Amino acid sequence: MPHKKPFPAQPQRPAAQLPKHDPVTRLAGTNFPAVGMTLNSYKHSPFSVAEAPLHTEAQVRKSSKFRNFLRGFTIKRVSLTLALLVLLVGGWVGGKFVYNTHKVFGGNILGVLSTTKLKGEDVGRVNILLAGNSADDVGHSGGDLTDSIMLLSLDTKNHKAYMMSIPRDLWVNVGDSGYSKINYAYVAGKKNNFNQSGFPQGGMGMLESIVEANFGVNINYYALVNYAALRDAVNAVGGIDFTVASTDKRGIYDPNIDYVTHKPLVKLTNGVHHIDGEQALDIARARGDSAYSYGFPRSDFDRTENQRKLLVALEQKAITAGVLASPTKLSSLSDAVGSNVKSDITISEVRRLYDLIKEMKGSDITSVGLNSANGKNLLDSYTSPDGQSALVPAAGLDDYSDIQKYLKQITSSDLLVREGSQMVVLNGTNTSGLASQVRTKLTSKNISVLATGDATDTAVTQIVDETGGKKPATVAYLKKLYPKAVVTATSPYTKAYNADIILVLGTDAVPKTTSTTSTQ
Repeated sequence: MPHKKPFPAQPQRPAAQLPKHDPVTRLAGTNFPAVGMTLNSYKHSPFSVAEAPLHTEAQVRKSSKFRNFLRGFTIKRVSLTLALLVLLVGGWVGGKFVYNTHKVFGGNILGVLSTTKLKGEDVGRVNILLAGNSADDVGHSGGDLTDSIMLLSLDTKNHKAYMMSIPRDLWVNVGDSGYSKINYAYVAGKKNNFNQSGFPQGGMGMLESIVEANFGVNINYYALVNYAALRDAVNAVGGIDFTVASTDKRGIYDPNIDYVTHKPLVKLTNGVHHIDGEQALDIARARGDSAYSYGFPRSDFDRTENQRKLLVALEQKAITAGVLASPTKLSSLSDAVGSNVKSDITISEVRRLYDLIKEMKGSDITSVGLNSANGKNLLDSYTSPDGQSALVPAAGLDDYSDIQKYLKQITSSDLLVREGSQMVVLNGTNTSGLASQVRTKLTSKNISVLATGDATDTAVTQIVDETGGKKPATVAYLKKLYPKAVVTATSPYTKAYNADIILVLGTDAVPKTTSTTSTQ
């Protein structure tokens, strides 16, 4: 699809201005490619503790050089999970709670005493667009860019949810502004006074309209959060447990140096760690884009996955009795939300939202990444006409058909559809066309049949499950179709086909009224 008009490069964050003795080599710009990145692309030497000036923490934090230093790290904005919105109704903390609730959600403060059905609840699904920026970092160039964008989708009937990261580098059509990375949509909406029926006015309205059009989902609400919210909220609940499960046996390490502590921002072994707000914010920023990093093989995709893990851990900690029964923690959490969150959810809707989410366990919230949807990467690298490194759907620029299909799959109430099994059907009988007949039957159940073929003569149908039991609904359905079938993990055909399940039809699968002739 042709571009409406070239879009100027996004504003770059200023390079850090450190003392002359600081040996840190700055990154060359901020348009990091999200895929295909190598360490040689961005050499970044660790800060030398021996050469670091000695100041008190208060002096350092007051200095403009320190603020510039943090900007030089390209502060990563983090959005907040639904918990930060709904936990305001988890307890009443006097006038402070009332004040903060009104500040975030507006409306009559007595709305907390009643509940209002949520938009989307009639169809059983409520979608909330979460966007994070660092607009609170005064003087920060590009602070309005929403570098964290997530879609939180709630199944209100089954008390399940999924949280999906939308890559900030996704190359999209931003209306009159032409094409740009999606993290600029909020800025463009504010700048152009976006005003379209059915959407909020301004930046979040523009971002909502783009997500709806491309992803094929109906956005019911939004929450705009600045990056300090995660730090303050984690501290408010007394810290959270974060599990590191890196493919690197050493864990995760990002050697960018904190100017105050002179320690690496992130260095954690694999396993469970109890972390405070500063550590949570550091993890949410880290993507291993400097030399000597490890544990971030997918760069920005690892960062966004860690963000989702942090938010789920925070939500689970925030609804524990130890937090809900503590006026001090609730007061701090209320402050964290009141100072850092904007939303179009009303007070009475928040109460209903809380009633829904309090029933959810951590295992009920699925973390979704478009780079690993059913084992497939639905995104591809892209270089814009003006040379920016970006991402587009793997199907091509503006072709979101596969992504929309995937979202419909994970939100379906049909377990067969949700499992999304990829199958191969082989005919091990002399009945002509049997594999094709079965493919038609399976396809009608939204099961994807990658191929059909012939097999050696088989008396009993075989269900070859190569997923290790990860597609139980599909296996159960096949067992219902073929009660005599044997479930096995391997067969002579596993090397020939790349599928979740291989169905080898035996003579027990031949319909009684079908005469036998020959082949597939």
